[in-house]
Amino acid sequence: MSISISNITKLYGKQKALDNLSVEINQGEIVGLLGPNGAGKSTLMKILSGYIPPTSGQAKLMGFNVLEDDLEVKRRIGYLPESNPLYNEMYVMEYLNFVAGIYRIKDKKARINEMIELTGLQKEKHKKIAALSKGYKQRVGLAQTFIHNPDVLILDEPTSGLDPNQLVEIRSLIKEIGKSKTVLFSSHIMQEVEAICDRILIIKEGKLIADSPKNEIQQLWKDKEIIIVEFKETIDTDSLALLSGIHNIETTDDGKLKITVDSQNDIRPMIYDFAKNNNLTLIGLQSAEISLEHIFQSLTQ
Repeated sequence: MSISISNITKLYGKQKALDNLSVEINQGEIVGLLGPNGAGKSTLMKILSGYIPPTSGQAKLMGFNVLEDDLEVKRRIGYLPESNPLYNEMYVMEYLNFVAGIYRIKDKKARINEMIELTGLQKEKHKKIAALSKGYKQRVGLAQTFIHNPDVLILDEPTSGLDPNQLVEIRSLIKEIGKSKTVLFSSHIMQEVEAICDRILIIKEGKLIADSPKNEIQQLWKDKEIIIVEFKETIDTDSLALLSGIHNIETTDDGKLKITVDSQNDIRPMIYDFAKNNNLTLIGLQSAEISLEHIFQSLTQ
């Protein structure tokens, strides 16, 4: 077992950041940690990396207790915090040499060159970190996270603030690294989680509310479905929401209605009747694929 979390609770004064949370993650899994702001994601990652202690409960990485065996844990993890605290006045090669020295890596030069190649920093390796773009700074952060060949990678918002091209590059990098390692990462970008993860954890107010393999995540919404409805006219959505079986109505950017309904009942005849009774022109009615974003909103709102 790469990560074992047992009944972890964390209090900041009277505020409960984590509430009796338990979960186990196997070696070789890439796991996405999701939750709204303030759910406890960063707190959990800081506990796992040994930066802060839990109030109660225990966490183990590769069999080592994060409190009692903190040095052994730190040898076996690579941690990239959300803020990515780099030494901006240092050059890329200089910084990676410094980090390699901290971990007492024997053949530093070979390992640094390997990380430069893996993270695509060849053209930037002689630049100062301060001169790098956000995307390349993230690459440097990932290089230092992986340089000591850890068993577990803990990545807190590794794609935050990146442009679309950088997102694709960092996503590919995480997937490549994750082929042989256990990866736990948090993100607010649902598409990133769907593209990278084998398994998804969702926490809310410090509690684990969902734990599912990615290919089974839609089972969390097995009693609901999404339909897209388009009327020619502007309608009163409050009146439409009164129809039996409708849970939620959202208006999309192009003026269509995204409606969450019970999957057990076919609501389409009621929508046809609603249009007829209100002299409306119904020009579109179709089912939509349930996305991770729908499930996340349903569970956390």
